[in-house]
Amino acid sequence: MNRKKMYWFLCLVLGLGFFLAACSGNSDAPAPENSEGGTEGGASGELDSEQVLNLMESAEIPTMDSALAEDTVAFNILNNVNEGLYRLNQENLAEPAMAEGEPEVSEDGLTYTFKLREANWSDGTPVTAQDFVFSWQRAVDPATGSPYGPYMMAGTIKNAAAIAEGKMDKAELGIEATDEKTLVVTLERPVPYFLSLMSFGTFLPQKEDFVAEKGGAYASNSDNLLFNGPFILTNWDGTGLTWSMEKNPEYWDAETVKLQTINVDVVKDAGTGLNLYNSGEKDRTGLSGEFAMQYADDPEVIRILEPSIFYMKFNQERNGQPTVLANENIRRAISLAFNKQDLVDVVLANGSLPANYLVPTEFTFDENKEDFRDVNGDMNEYNAEEAKKLWAQGMEEEGLTEVTIEYLGDDTETAKKMNEYLKAQLEENLEGLTISIKTVPFNVRLDLDEAQDYEIQNSGWGPDYQDPMTFIDLFVTGSPQNKMGYSNPEFDALVESAKGELALDIPARWDAMAQAERILIEEDAAIAPIYQRGGMALQKPYVNDIVVHPFGGDYSYKWAYISGKQ
Repeated sequence: MNRKKMYWFLCLVLGLGFFLAACSGNSDAPAPENSEGGTEGGASGELDSEQVLNLMESAEIPTMDSALAEDTVAFNILNNVNEGLYRLNQENLAEPAMAEGEPEVSEDGLTYTFKLREANWSDGTPVTAQDFVFSWQRAVDPATGSPYGPYMMAGTIKNAAAIAEGKMDKAELGIEATDEKTLVVTLERPVPYFLSLMSFGTFLPQKEDFVAEKGGAYASNSDNLLFNGPFILTNWDGTGLTWSMEKNPEYWDAETVKLQTINVDVVKDAGTGLNLYNSGEKDRTGLSGEFAMQYADDPEVIRILEPSIFYMKFNQERNGQPTVLANENIRRAISLAFNKQDLVDVVLANGSLPANYLVPTEFTFDENKEDFRDVNGDMNEYNAEEAKKLWAQGMEEEGLTEVTIEYLGDDTETAKKMNEYLKAQLEENLEGLTISIKTVPFNVRLDLDEAQDYEIQNSGWGPDYQDPMTFIDLFVTGSPQNKMGYSNPEFDALVESAKGELALDIPARWDAMAQAERILIEEDAAIAPIYQRGGMALQKPYVNDIVVHPFGGDYSYKWAYISGKQ
């Protein structure tokens, strides 16, 4: 998750007063999946004669160019109007999409050969392997200015890093069309989650002739786009507050798509959105703050658990000098000294879970469908008595009887309430501690993090791909996200081995990542996890099988349908 994406993401989740991307523009709350991969609350009967879904977004579409997309609105729409080699299915497993089947993989795990299925663009022309070559080369080309291309491809696709740095021509990227329906991708190193990446929006195909013909007008409105996914974007003028998605008759799996039309309006006020839902004009609306509490017991409420984790970052070195947080016992004491259950039940009240871990629950599973979370279970759970002992020991080691620690947080209303709760908990349980809360706008907090100019910071992360590594490698020595003076050679070695020699040994790689997580949280207390975020929404009972995804596009409407409205 790069800085810009982290802005959108954290503006969403740390704002806390807005549900689902008040900043990034996705106000519609996703529905929880049932055992069949659909959504709860909808009747499973005959389809209504009118298959129309009416939704809301809280911001305009910034771009529909997959090479330039970096926000949740764009990625969500791209996920529904276009399709890459793979797509996340109803169980959130990456399955072949434009790829006709599973690829042929070389013994060393570096070369993937994909055969493409017979599929067309919305203009009736075939989707070819060259469409992927063009799109990927364009995304990694520094002249394009893609925010995600270099980030997602460097270290994964052969030569991507050198191309992004301007040291190599884009033609040297590790992707080749050997014929119209055969695509060969060469990696820098084995990547166990590579096929999961292939569902991400940056890796969507683009038709070179069409992009060249449109020039600067490409992707500027719905008339200057081509689509190869379940729907076609219509009625989008590039800036407007309304658009539609119509079923794509050229889509290779069109018989699966039941919805004929999805109408979307930008509604920026939560109260207005709720009124539109209650009047029947809209089929779903997000709930937050007072509305979440007001409608908590409504029969049309749906809830979701997101793979997004929030934690305290402990900065061990500020302005070149060690902080009191360089003391391991001090860090461990703080990590044990606050009641997370009360925080999520009373302060957040949105379905979030106490997080005694870094890698979220219900996010990644092994070949036996065992949750990665089950390996380590909970770590550093709330224990006020143990916290007091560790605190006393740490204070003695530092020669202190009193200490003031700055706590850096965001300036939204609910974030302030959470920070005050944490301050009260820590000061009550740790004798001699004073927490000085510093609330700042999000961008200011990012700048302070970049400068490593803080002591404790309330931070968070969401996944870029479906693998524990998207969380764990944040804290290796020198990582752009590790702006807190933390370094553990054993932790670094475990991460490196999971990326290197253990990449193809799935059980050993799993174990190495679990060991790294335990070192980070339980042994070193480098961070103090707080909660895994949940959310709430109202959704009409006649809406069925909207699928919510943990990364990439938030929703898939491919399987959605209307039943029981009439």
